[in-house]
Amino acid sequence: MKVHKFVGTLVVTASLFVGMISGNNAVAAESEYSFSVRNNTRVNITKLLVSEDGKDWGYFDIGSGIAAGSNITLTWDSSTNDEGCDQYVKAAYADGSESEEAKFNFCEADLELEF
Repeated sequence: MKVHKFVGTLVVTASLFVGMISGNNAVAAESEYSFSVRNNTRVNITKLLVSEDGKDWGYFDIGSGIAAGSNITLTWDSSTNDEGCDQYVKAAYADGSESEEAKFNFCEADLELEF
């Protein structure tokens, strides 16, 4: 398992459950990509932002947020099926701060990220 360390304290663990991965690094329509997010901070996460290019940001639906010390599993929406595996991600916190953005490959099996 590879561990990627970034500035910050949010831990994101991605375990990919993939029926198949297409050869061109795009998400195959039949595949479902999911990953776990663990909040190791003392502040609730209010948004988990994602961007393929690091400029235009979307977000995962995390309901009312991710409580400090808890974890959830998220699944990529089917609308992202034509996007590449490399994505930028950052967290927004209840205190108004944001983690550093980090780019990583969501197709990498057992990916573990530490912010």
